Formats: sequence, C-alpha cells, structure tokens
Amino acid sequence: MSAGPAPAGLAARAAEHLSDALYGLGWGTVKRLPEPVAVRLGTTIADTAWKRRGKGVLRLERNLARVVPDAGPERLSALSKAGMRSYMRYWMESFRLPAWSEERIREGFDPKDVHHLTDGLASGRGVILALPHLGNWDLAGAWVTTALGTPFTTVMERLKPETLYDRFVAYRAGLGMEVLPHTGGSAFGTLARRLRAGGLVCLVADRDLSASGAEVTFFGERTRMPAGPAILAQQTGALLLPVTLWYDRSPVMQGRVHPAIDVPATGNRLEKASAMTQALADVFAAGIAEHPEDWHMLQRLWLADLDPQREQAAEDTRETP
Repeated sequence: MSAGPAPAGLAARAAEHLSDALYGLGWGTVKRLPEPVAVRLGTTIADTAWKRRGKGVLRLERNLARVVPDAGPERLSALSKAGMRSYMRYWMESFRLPAWSEERIREGFDPKDVHHLTDGLASGRGVILALPHLGNWDLAGAWVTTALGTPFTTVMERLKPETLYDRFVAYRAGLGMEVLPHTGGSAFGTLARRLRAGGLVCLVADRDLSASGAEVTFFGERTRMPAGPAILAQQTGALLLPVTLWYDRSPVMQGRVHPAIDVPATGNRLEKASAMTQALADVFAAGIAEHPEDWHMLQRLWLADLDPQREQAAEDTRETP
C-alpha cells in the first residue's frame, strides 16, 4: 500500500492553492474598490509586511545594498519600506487594471522618448522591448495596447497550480497581450516569427538563473540575465530597446524608452549576445540607481548569493509573474 504523498508535498500544494485563492480574491475584490481605498490598502499591507522583516524584505534590503553601496542601515531601511510600498502599488494597480477604462490606462502612464518604439514599428523591422522589474510592467503593456493600439507577445513562467497560471494568462490576454509559456521550447520560435512579421515583443529581462543566461556585471558584481532578447535581435533584425519605469508622487507612472542596443560588428553569436546583454544590464542599472525603491527584486540575484546555497536558490527562482 502506498504511504501517500509526503507531508512536504502536501504543504507545497496547499501553499500553491492558497496563492491561487489569494490572487483570485485580489482580482475579484480589489478591482471593485474605490481607488483611494485600494491605495490605502496597499500601503497598509506593505507597511505590515515591512515591519515583519520576512525573507522577501530582508532580501530586498540586501539587493538594495548593492544598488546604493554607501547607504547606511537607516537609509537601507527607508529604501526597503519605500520599496515594499512600490511593490504593493504594483499589485493594487494590477488587480484593478481589468476594471480601468481606456482613458484611465492612457492617463496612468507617461513614457518619454516613445518615438524609439513607434519609429521602430513603422520601419517594419520588429521591436523587442526589454524591461527590468521596475514599476508596473503590466500597466506599461496595457498602455501600449491601448494608447498605441499595438498588440504584443510576451513570455511567462508556467506557475503552479495550473489554475494560477491560467488566471495570469487570462488577465494579460484581457489587456491585449499574447502570452506564451516559458517552458516547452516553442516560445523562441514564435517570438522570432512575430518579429520577422514586424511585430512587437516585450520581455522582463533582468533575472535569469538558468545555465543559458548570459553572465554580466551588474552594480559591480556578476549575475546572469536572459540572452534571449539579444539573440532574437540578432536573428531577426529587430530593434532591441531597453525600457525603464518608475513612480513619482503622482498617480501616473513614469517611463522611458531608451535608444536601441546595436548588434556588434564583430564576434560570434554568443559573443555578440553577451556584449548586448551587458549593454542592456548597464541601462537597467542606471535606471534602477535613479529609482532604487521601484526595483521589485525580492529574490536572490547575484551569483555570489546563489553559489553557497544552491538548494535554497532553487526555491527562490520563481519571479514575480
């Protein structure tokens, strides 16, 4: 007779289903709240989580210590508190986005230098937008599909349980995005086809713990970032445009589309991809340094943090969806 699932397995499944239920509650309830109430709720949740000093808050502070190396304990503490508020603003906005009017979406984001994107699309070359975990990338995507009337394709980690993954796919599809699963091997080919047809691809690209990630120097230390954006640009001729996002004191998120990262004239495919990914990391670093409190990196990132505790690192590989 089988002894049945191990207790750890049962606990993991219970946690997955609890997460699914909480996200469902967010999309079902938060989106119906008046905006000022949702803002206050997000701030309260953020401050409560910050005071508890859980694993995510402590990791955020350690990451911010690399971004702001001259910050003392008080400054880091203030940054992590602001960071948790920014992180919860992301979630409150995301839960409410399906209920926002087109006008609210258009007015909720004020990106600079959008001509890099619109000119690239007009050229027919295809465009890859690459973003770090700054601000609210879902709102930026909704603005692109609404204000510019341009659909795009993105990739998402296949979450557990499957019902949670389905929730996120439905949410992003409802905002005008084509969502491909990260696993399965077919995503790269589909992205390449969309780009060769002159389309738009958007990828969050500041964290990759796989063996295929390109090693880069980021705030003076080594880490890995996805090589996919650079390889796609090489193979399809698409423009690779970095994007940075941030919040100010207003309800409107700010952003900037940066000039294209060129494909190097010399080197093999991997060498070119490495150089382009480093250039992408440099743009990300500049944007994060300007707005460190809006970088939502609550996981291990640098190789120095991963090597001593590989098993623990494996538990932290799930990114913000």
